[in-house]
Amino acid sequence: MLRELGELGSVKAVAETLSVTPSAVSQQISLLQRQVDTPLTRKDGRNLVLTEAGRVLADAGADVINAMATAKAAIGTYQQERTGSVSVSGFHSAGQALFAPLVRQLAALRESGAADDGASDDDGPGGGSRAGGAPAVRLSDEDVAQHDFPALTARYDLVLAHRMDHSPAWPDSKIRVIPLAHEPLDIALSVDHPLAAKAELSPEDVVAYPWVASRSGYSPADVLTAVGAVASRPVNVVHRINDYSTVAALVSTGDVIGLLPRYTSSPALNPGVTLRPLTGISTRRRIDLLVRPENLKRSSVMLVAEALQQVMADMVH
Repeated sequence: MLRELGELGSVKAVAETLSVTPSAVSQQISLLQRQVDTPLTRKDGRNLVLTEAGRVLADAGADVINAMATAKAAIGTYQQERTGSVSVSGFHSAGQALFAPLVRQLAALRESGAADDGASDDDGPGGGSRAGGAPAVRLSDEDVAQHDFPALTARYDLVLAHRMDHSPAWPDSKIRVIPLAHEPLDIALSVDHPLAAKAELSPEDVVAYPWVASRSGYSPADVLTAVGAVASRPVNVVHRINDYSTVAALVSTGDVIGLLPRYTSSPALNPGVTLRPLTGISTRRRIDLLVRPENLKRSSVMLVAEALQQVMADMVH
């Protein structure tokens, strides 16, 4: 609970994540505090936050949890657990593009496992139902600002996250990062827009047109700041929309242009929208899986992570 308090920032959030009452969280932290002379928490307004000593102990607790998972894996408890439930969160465009193919891929693994179950006893140790099957997934959409993605690993086994190349790296001292894709953001235009005749576009080409962009703190908005700087004039943002399917619909009217991811926005693309690369500015974002170290010891989690890697690879190529 001390670890989750450090990650999530409030007793209420810890209670919701662990499915207990706030008073239960407070009681457990108070019990822990009675065993330690140094204060572990302090009040920050209405929230309870960790002191430096609390952060040190929470980090040590995370190491203990990971060590316990390693011990279980060593005796096979986790390694043979292929068919458990795995929770996955994804930001909107990733969910639109990846969730349905992921479910289909896991269903195919499940069918393959069922076939293995019917195989002969000659399969030997490690064959049959133990080797086959696939986990069930519980999917959620969580579209948050970049700095909030790591905290989602407290609630989900796997977290689909994205960040621009120029932004700070993920805090890999507390979580593990599995790269999925390095995806460009392209200029989105209506098919009959004057700029659609060009194979690629520069900041000077696009800065004069009205835009639909994401809210501040999300990837497309960062790119537009660079566009304005290179073109030496501000970008005229008319609409602030985070949902890419809505962005595509607005772009298709011809009234505005926007930015859409090259790979993961394809399910949301309106037939009236086309994409063009932007030159002179780095527009690539990294799509990664974030996971707590102890969860990587679970075969079910690794199977889902591998399935997501394959789904993304198929989409990119």
